[in-house]
Amino acid sequence: MSLNLEQYVSEFSAQNINGEHLLQLDGSKLKALGMTSSQDRAVIKRKLKEMKASLEKARKAQEKMEKQREKLRKKEQEQLQRRTKKTDKCSSDATEGTNEQ
Repeated sequence: MSLNLEQYVSEFSAQNINGEHLLQLDGSKLKALGMTSSQDRAVIKRKLKEMKASLEKARKAQEKMEKQREKLRKKEQEQLQRRTKKTDKCSSDATEGTNEQ
C-alpha cells in the first residue's frame, strides 16, 4: 500500500503472501499473482531488492556483534584463568613458606 499498489492487496492476501514469501517473489511469480503491469512489477522488485539488501546488512551487523561478544568472553575467560593461576601460585608459595619455618 505504501507503494500505491493497493489494487494487489486482495490477491496477495488471498494467496497468503507474507513478508517471507514476498522476498521469494520474482517477476514471473508476481505476474502469476495478477500483477500485469511491468511498471508495478518493477516497483515491487526494486523495493524487494532494497529490503533484501537491508536484511543482509542487518544480518552481517548481527554476526559482527556476536563475534565481538565471543571475543570479549574469551578475553574475560583468559583474564580469569590468569588470576586463578596467580592466586594458586600465591597460595602455594605461602604454604611452602609456612612449611619451611
